[in-house]
Amino acid sequence: MAMVVRVGIVLIGILVMLAGIATITVPEIGAAGLFYVFGGGVLVLAVALERQRYRSSTAERSNAPPGPGGGEASGAPLEPRFQPTSEVFVDPTTGHRMRVLADPATGERRYVAEA
Repeated sequence: MAMVVRVGIVLIGILVMLAGIATITVPEIGAAGLFYVFGGGVLVLAVALERQRYRSSTAERSNAPPGPGGGEASGAPLEPRFQPTSEVFVDPTTGHRMRVLADPATGERRYVAEA
């Protein structure tokens, strides 16, 4: 998800939460404000917990840009423990053909766009 979209969703979530807090102070409809506080909180948490598709935790931690199809960056060296598998799929969002690589010892997977 683009950074602008993430920031926008967080701002909307915070505004909804503030509206909920303001609504709670109104005696007649105060309980309805809890719905808005909860809904805004869900938006903020969704952005905080959202992860890129097909990405390794190493790429996520280093905040590396995603490669084609959202997988590992093109030309980025992968650890030699990852072996190509026969599993290939087309990413429905980008249309890139993705190759699955797996570590036979742990089952950990990586996804790399094929040319």
